[in-house]
Amino acid sequence: MLVVTRRRKEAVVIGDGIEVTVLRIGRDTVRLGITAPAHVSVHRGEIYEQICTANATAAALAAPELIARLRQRIGVPVEK
Repeated sequence: MLVVTRRRKEAVVIGDGIEVTVLRIGRDTVRLGITAPAHVSVHRGEIYEQICTANATAAALAAPELIARLRQRIGVPVEK
């Protein structure tokens, strides 16, 4: 983990297109502004975890049906 000290209006640049700027510093919070290319998804940590959980659940529900369809397509007997 990289730990950086920044003051208000100072930024950290990640790669070629992501910039994180300190907008406001409060007592218990920091407000950050994030500039990133349109193809880069930016989420708060708790939202990202919810997305990952939802994707894993959807994949687990769809996997048996998809596996059966793939086996049928390539001619492998479907297990029952």
